[in-house]
Amino acid sequence: MQTSNPSILLIMVDQLAASALPVYGHPVVKTPHLSALAEDGVVFEQSYCNSPLCAPSRASMLSGQLPSRIGTFDNAAEFSSEIPTMAHYLRAMGYQTSLIGKMHLIGPDQLHGFEERLTTDIYPADFGWTPDWNQPSEDRFSWYHNMLSVVQAGQCVTSNQLDFDEEVAFRSVCKIFNLARSPDERPFFMTVSFTHPHDPFAIPRRYWDLYEHDNIDMPAVPLCVMTSLIPTANVCTPCALWTNLI
Repeated sequence: MQTSNPSILLIMVDQLAASALPVYGHPVVKTPHLSALAEDGVVFEQSYCNSPLCAPSRASMLSGQLPSRIGTFDNAAEFSSEIPTMAHYLRAMGYQTSLIGKMHLIGPDQLHGFEERLTTDIYPADFGWTPDWNQPSEDRFSWYHNMLSVVQAGQCVTSNQLDFDEEVAFRSVCKIFNLARSPDERPFFMTVSFTHPHDPFAIPRRYWDLYEHDNIDMPAVPLCVMTSLIPTANVCTPCALWTNLI
């Protein structure tokens, strides 16, 4: 039975800072499609993630609860299947629900209320993200975040992130066409989640050449800001790491 409830398309990206968007005043970055959406829609001026990490932030968004409340403290914490999500509630309201792309949900439940998932995740769902706190701080695992994503940034032909996002876009467009042809009259809730602009910062030349290098603003935080906090230090830890890498 057809309802009056609107269909919902939720598009997510990863690590896109509001301050880097023209709609929030950035003078250099070019985002014609996002700017068009902002012009015709609603722009939130006071909206924040509940966690700076991927997995807790996404679990918090889906559940509507703080990460501390649901136990998703870091990228290795399981998002329990006992916790209801917006997908559960929308299905109860008669929606058909689908998930496409990255969600970084840890644990065996990779649906969390969605009826279907049309791609795998770009990251594993096991507990391999768990840090070894007994490991000396200088003996970091190769897959830990470090400055390589910055010092090795630049042009590329392709990457696993670019390949993943292309698949996400392709499957999302196919799904929309399939929904238009489907006899199922239920409204849909479709989540499309891209991994970019998450590091590593590698991009094809056609996007690289959109910008004049001299027009790109430098980081607002000084490289050695920590030295002012630690007067006895000749160089702060991030700077030492940077020096070692370059």
